[in-house]
Amino acid sequence: MSKDSEQSLVKEYSPLATAAGIGSMLGSGCIVGLSATIPVWQKGLELSSAQVGIVSGGLTFAIAFGSLFAGKISQAFGLIRSFNWLNLFYALGAGICVLSNNFLLLLAGVIVMGFASGADLPISLTVVSHDAPDETTSASLVSSTQIFWQIGVFISYICSFLLSGINGVLGARLVFVILFAFALITWIWRSTSKKFKRFHEEGAARQVRTDQRNGQAEVSFKTVLFGQQKNKYLGFFAAILIFYVCWNLLANTWGQFQTFALTNAGASQTQATGLGIILNIVSLITTVIFASVAGGKYRNKAFFVGAFVQFAAMMGMAMIGGNAGFIALAITIAFYNFGNPLAGEAIYKVWTQESFPAEVRASLQGFINGFSRMCCGLFAFVTPFLVAPDRIQTSMYGFAGIVLLATIAGIIMMRLQKKYHIATEQNQDSTNLQSIEE
Repeated sequence: MSKDSEQSLVKEYSPLATAAGIGSMLGSGCIVGLSATIPVWQKGLELSSAQVGIVSGGLTFAIAFGSLFAGKISQAFGLIRSFNWLNLFYALGAGICVLSNNFLLLLAGVIVMGFASGADLPISLTVVSHDAPDETTSASLVSSTQIFWQIGVFISYICSFLLSGINGVLGARLVFVILFAFALITWIWRSTSKKFKRFHEEGAARQVRTDQRNGQAEVSFKTVLFGQQKNKYLGFFAAILIFYVCWNLLANTWGQFQTFALTNAGASQTQATGLGIILNIVSLITTVIFASVAGGKYRNKAFFVGAFVQFAAMMGMAMIGGNAGFIALAITIAFYNFGNPLAGEAIYKVWTQESFPAEVRASLQGFINGFSRMCCGLFAFVTPFLVAPDRIQTSMYGFAGIVLLATIAGIIMMRLQKKYHIATEQNQDSTNLQSIEE
């Protein structure tokens, strides 16, 4: 298949990737939207620090359970039907947040949003892989969804900044009104698009032909991890799991509590959300950079640069101290945001796509997503105390240790890929598939 043909297919299927990517955008939107407005909710609804931790932890747990049950949801209701309707439930949760006037209603709203968002991510990626005509197109489309995640963060901070001057909780409510509108529009688009319906039907027919051609025994989560090649796949699984849990602990901390930490360090709500916009631009730029090298020889080099910068950022803040003010904290976060996309979720998605059979990628990804979010949910209960000015210096040493552990897991993963010649296998599989189709 020529380069022009590949680009043409990517362009043709890009609306599907956009619809799936908006699901990722809504996922980051609910996390960062809550993060950017939690000081406002805390003041307006008179929430205690413990209740702030419960709301943030509740969102994270809900995302985790949504990811864990994504496979069951798609089996019960069908892959395409789940893809089409999950955003409606997200909109329902956002609507509850908009109308909430107490702690319990706010908690209920973020739980519904989180569960729908957590389930949507692996299901959306599975739909893209299911509908894409070949592995090359699928990889390109899947990697592009990470940019939408970052866009969601960016939009959330812009909205929070623009609305930060509004008295009371009205500004926070309007942020969730915007999330509600995006979810509702996406639900209508996914469920009514004739083009998507054609993609789904063609993908289903293609899958039937592939199953008939292969004539292989069913591939499952169990047969991959505990079958004949268990040493290979268990090694991949353990390395990716440790890496993603460690990365997610920090990403979730700064995703949910960045504004909280900045305001506690002396910034106003407007200053904190304005800094959030600037800091996110850094992440958006490096996310685009990584997407351009994700499939090439510079991927691993980018990983080491990102890991080093993240480690240096945490150690820098640890040595400066928690009383240095919000500007010093913002500079630390800026360096972290530069390194994060280079050694973070994007490469995790690539590793998952490369290292496991196509039949179990969604299940494995859903499990890893869910488990890591469970860990983050537990961590979120104590995070408000860890990022307080009088404790953040000590916490930063711990965060630096987490970065180091994630880096070690990443190095092990790269060595395993080299040992089992994963890149070579993927290229050969792609070539064989193209020959069959031609």
